[in-house]
Amino acid sequence: MNFDNPANLGVLACPGGESFAEEVIVHLRKLYRRNFERRVQELAKNYRLDQDEVIRKFNFIKDSLSSNSVVTGDVLTYRCPHIRVPARFSLFANGEIKAEILESIRGRDLFIVQDVENHYPVKFDEGKTSGVMTVNDHLMTILVTIDAAKQAGAEQITLVLPTYPYSRQHKKKGREGLTASRVGKIFETLGVDRVITLDIHSREIGSAFTFMRLENLHASYQIIRSLNEVEEMDSDMVLVAPDTGAVDRNKFYATALKKPLALLYKERDYSKISKDAHDNNIAEIKLLGNVKGKTVFMADDMLATGGTLLKAMRILKKQGAKKIICAVSLPLFSGDAVSYFDEAYRNGDFFRIIGTNAVYHEELLKREWYISVNIAKLFAKTISRLHQGLSLSSLLDNRAVINKLFVEKHER
Repeated sequence: MNFDNPANLGVLACPGGESFAEEVIVHLRKLYRRNFERRVQELAKNYRLDQDEVIRKFNFIKDSLSSNSVVTGDVLTYRCPHIRVPARFSLFANGEIKAEILESIRGRDLFIVQDVENHYPVKFDEGKTSGVMTVNDHLMTILVTIDAAKQAGAEQITLVLPTYPYSRQHKKKGREGLTASRVGKIFETLGVDRVITLDIHSREIGSAFTFMRLENLHASYQIIRSLNEVEEMDSDMVLVAPDTGAVDRNKFYATALKKPLALLYKERDYSKISKDAHDNNIAEIKLLGNVKGKTVFMADDMLATGGTLLKAMRILKKQGAKKIICAVSLPLFSGDAVSYFDEAYRNGDFFRIIGTNAVYHEELLKREWYISVNIAKLFAKTISRLHQGLSLSSLLDNRAVINKLFVEKHER
C-alpha cells in the first residue's frame, strides 16, 4: 500500500453506508500497518539498520512532504493514516438532501460508500433527524455527494456500491428502459471514474459505459469458507442452479467443490409482477438432475422477495433432498421475506442461508438459520490496490485462492 502518501486516500460514507464503510476502514488500517511493518523489517535487514531508525526516516519523509505546517505524532512509531472523510448530510422537510464535506479533499483519491438497500432508519443533521430511505433516496444521496466531491476538488472518485442500484433492469422485453446502464451513465456524466460492486446481476451493464470502469467482485471464496464450516465437503452433495440465469455461478461452485450440477428450470408469467414470496410470477418449476438423499447447495446473486428459493426448496424436498443450504451474495430480503423464511425453516424446508454483509440487516443476524459472511476485507483490499495502481486480477478471479483453501484442508 502507498504508505509514503497515505493522506491522499479518503473514504466518505453516505447515510446508510456508514456501517460497511467503518468495517472497510478498519481493514484498510490493518493493511497499512501490516505493509508498513513488513517494509520496515525488509529495509532494516537489507541496509543493516535499526528498525526504529527506519521508522524515524519514514516519518521524516512523510512529514517533509506534508502540507501541514505543524508535525504531530511520535516520530519513532507508526502513525495510522487519517482515512475517513467527515461529511454532514441534511434532510429537508420536502425530502431534499444536501451533502457537505467537512475537510479539504483537493487532489485526493476519494471512495464514496453507500448501501442502497439499507432500509433501516439512517441519521441526518448530525443525528438530529432520521428517516427510512428507499433505493431512490439513497441514489439521490449518492448524486449530491458526488457533486459535492467534484466541487471540492477530488482528483478521482470511486463509488463503492456493494449492491448496484437497478441492476435487474438490464434487458429490454418491450417498451421499457435500460435503467441499470442509465444509472451508470449518470454517474459517469457527474465525473465518477470507477464503481466497485459485488456480483452484479448482469455483466453486460459494465459494457454500457464509455470511460467509467466497473469492478465486479465475487464473494465465492468467503461463501465456500463458510459452507466448509457448516457442511463436510466430503458429503454427498449436489449443486443446483435455481434458474437458468444462475447456471454459470453454480457451475463455478460445482467445479471448485468437484460436485455434480443440477438445474431448476422455471417458467415465468411476465404479465404478473412479483410482490412477495407467495404472490410472484413463477408459473412452473422443473428439476433437471437427481437430488434424492443428497445435500443440496444452491447459490444465487441476490434474494429479494425469496419466492424463487422458497418454491425451489419445496420442490427439492419433494424430490428427496436430505439437506438444503443456500448462498446469496446480496441478501435483500425485501418486504416480509424474513418471516416467510422463518416459516419455511420451521417446516424443515432448508437448513441454512449464507449471505454477506453487503446489505445491512439487523433482523437477519438474529436468525438461527442465517449465516453472515463479512466481505469488507475484500473491498478494503480492492480499494488499497486501486489506490496504488496495482492489478486486481487475483481478487476478480479467485479460483487460485479457493484451490489453495482445499489443498490446505486436505493437508490437515
